[in-house]
Amino acid sequence: MESRVLYEADGDIAVLTLNRPERRNAIDAAAAAQLREALDRLEADGRLRVGILTGAGDRAFCAGMDLRAFAAGQGAAIIEGRGGFAGFTAYPRTKPVIAAVNGAALGGGCEIVLACDLVVAASGAVFGLPEVTRGLFAASGGALRLPLMIPRARALELLLTGDSVDAATAFALGLVNRVVPAAGLLAEARALARRIAANAPLSIQATLKVARGATGPSEALWSACDSEWYRIAGSEDAREGAAAFAEKRPPRWRGR
Repeated sequence: MESRVLYEADGDIAVLTLNRPERRNAIDAAAAAQLREALDRLEADGRLRVGILTGAGDRAFCAGMDLRAFAAGQGAAIIEGRGGFAGFTAYPRTKPVIAAVNGAALGGGCEIVLACDLVVAASGAVFGLPEVTRGLFAASGGALRLPLMIPRARALELLLTGDSVDAATAFALGLVNRVVPAAGLLAEARALARRIAANAPLSIQATLKVARGATGPSEALWSACDSEWYRIAGSEDAREGAAAFAEKRPPRWRGR
């Protein structure tokens, strides 16, 4: 099988690379399974302290769910497997992961970024959750996490309009930790990872557990989010959103 996720261990840091540049690193069932397996390796290897997640190429970090794969019946494997969307957004990690965002992070790709612990962005990166423009909503953590990470009014504006923001705006909002030239992206992410890895592993794990518990989505919130997803995903508007996107035309919403 084609390697949709590359895995490189370097000392106490692991670099995971979404490897579908021809599809803007969109997630299909195989990519979700391989990303989940990469996280399993990161968690199981006692030598590793920090993970870095990035995308191949210079166009996109991740364009979200591969709509062709979804149309081919892979939706459940992409969204509902262990670890949630892409095997990542609800994965119960104990080790920090830094997103090194090399390009567009849209839809599910942005939700993967929101599920990471720290974010280093290339200056040309773009972030957005356009699900409402497709008859869906950001059910893989976007609607839960974004209002906790940036000012609520700005979060709701992005969630309800589907607008995107550039790296400079994301930095100003507090969504990312660093904005650097694309050529220095991985070097900056590695430098940040090394600073974290130099600290006590158990202290890092305890800090993540407490911090996520204080601000992260609870089991009850995930349950409510899942219920809304099943209701919306089965709607006529969801089917119309996908059809309009594929046919490159404005959608005709019916509210049902």
